[in-house]
Amino acid sequence: MAALRAGARVAALDAAHVWHPYTQHLGAAPPVPIVRAEGALLFDAAGRPIIDAISSWWVTLHGHAHPAIARAVAEQAARLDQVIFTAFTHEPAAALAAELVARLPEGLTRVFYSDDGSTAVEVALKIALQYWANRGEPRRRIAALTHAYHGDTFGAMSASAPSTFTAPFADQLFDIVRLPAPDDGDGVALLRALDVALDAPGDPLAAVIVEPRLQGAGGMRVWSAGLLRDIRARTLERGALLIADEVLTGFGRTGPLFASEGAGIVPDIICLSKGLTGGFLPLGATVVREPIFDAFLSEDRRRTLFHGHSYTANPIACAAARASLALLDAACAARRDAIAAIHERRIGALASHPRVRRPRVLGTVAAFDLAGSDAGGYLSDSAAGLTAFALERGVLLRPLGDVIYVLPPYAITDAELGQVYDVIQTFLAAHAQ
Repeated sequence: MAALRAGARVAALDAAHVWHPYTQHLGAAPPVPIVRAEGALLFDAAGRPIIDAISSWWVTLHGHAHPAIARAVAEQAARLDQVIFTAFTHEPAAALAAELVARLPEGLTRVFYSDDGSTAVEVALKIALQYWANRGEPRRRIAALTHAYHGDTFGAMSASAPSTFTAPFADQLFDIVRLPAPDDGDGVALLRALDVALDAPGDPLAAVIVEPRLQGAGGMRVWSAGLLRDIRARTLERGALLIADEVLTGFGRTGPLFASEGAGIVPDIICLSKGLTGGFLPLGATVVREPIFDAFLSEDRRRTLFHGHSYTANPIACAAARASLALLDAACAARRDAIAAIHERRIGALASHPRVRRPRVLGTVAAFDLAGSDAGGYLSDSAAGLTAFALERGVLLRPLGDVIYVLPPYAITDAELGQVYDVIQTFLAAHAQ
């Protein structure tokens, strides 16, 4: 009873004072107070388990409250909680940078820390533009893909495709060379448009930014490794930088440790966050090749990268990231393979359902479009009932408009993942028309 009373108090305080993200509070169901979590499970105030089938917005990598990461956080918090990262350094940040460089595609050598995926992208865009300015050959144009999503700060919104997220700010965003969607046909239109952009007279492209192999918030759109290799080849030939936004796709989500690695390419800049700390703390990283870093070395202090924030390279967050990175071992790779195999089998079984369109699996991510969509994009109502339907049955799902997806922590058991698919199957049977 005490737990229920505490949960009711949390709900009342929340209703009175909290503004939730991506939430239309008028008419929204009250949020569920969560009191603890373990593995793939969240527990509400009544002690009811809820399977976290979306890794709490794709951040919880190994499972909630993983003891190794929790221990690293506690030990670091007792030793060094925070220090300004200008003129000072510390072991968690320095060691994490070295460990990331050792795991990333070869050639990515310099780590700039930030606080989340959106700011990791902001840093990448600023580095790309200032790199060319520092070389004395300024380039001002950035190319990005249709259906892209790179974050909610202004530079990241500019690189993202126009959408419900960006519409109120459209006249405040900088211009982008918009390339066709990578999952549209065989990619010929995209490569043709990229060639035009790269060869246009006047201001050459500074950079191309992509979400390698999987466009996340744009609809869990899977695209080919071959097309990614073609984009990398063209940027290398014409001298434009390639930015890989691996905020979602990093740390094994698509199968290989990094989607770029799986495609056999090395970008010039890579953006990391979400699973970087295993979901424990906010942390972002933008990692670049050494020649890019060298372009900022100068007696002229105006060539400095003037970017940072108060919590840059927070020691506790870096300690969590080191612990999470250490867990990405052979056993974790085998578990990811097992999750992918269950996805393939269960998505395959759903593929013949009349309301299932474009079923797809990439590593630990599975998705399909719900037929009968009202074409409303993110605001589509076609799958609107699934969240409440699943929650009543002990599963957390959050469709992207008409896109239903499953993206679980690696700690999920076969039985728990089977329960997620059973709920989806029951929902489809109840909404066959």
